[in-house]
Amino acid sequence: MYKKNKDNKRKNEDPREQEFEQKLVDLSRVTRVTKAGKQLSFRATLVIGDKKGRVGMGIEKATDVTLAINKAARKAKKDLITVNMKNETIPHEVLMKFGAAKVLIKPAGKGKGIKAGGAMRNMLELAGIPNVTGKNLGSSNKINILYATLEALKALRK
Repeated sequence: MYKKNKDNKRKNEDPREQEFEQKLVDLSRVTRVTKAGKQLSFRATLVIGDKKGRVGMGIEKATDVTLAINKAARKAKKDLITVNMKNETIPHEVLMKFGAAKVLIKPAGKGKGIKAGGAMRNMLELAGIPNVTGKNLGSSNKINILYATLEALKALRK
């Protein structure tokens, strides 16, 4: 599946790469203190989804930003879940807790859109749920909010 571009050079086109959209939710510099000194690395938190009901998230660390993002994307693809939807929204209300983060997700009527903030909004958009309301009730920690949102989407039953 190689295709030549304008410069007559081969370009690798993998159809699976275009299958998922990804959003970088958090990128932070972290250090580990060892006997030799401080070791710097980057932690990437990434959400991927196809906007058709499949979504996943990955958190990975590496010494380089692009390596961390690529590792997080690979991990997110491994941990994909399928979201149950009914009439362009979720079937029922869900309250989920992860750590100190509490997340409430409620169904919304047609045309309401996604009413949620921050990290939860990114995950709901990439999951492809057009009408939903979400609220962060506990912690403002992005990673715990994402984990709680993912668990809430797993808990949906038809």
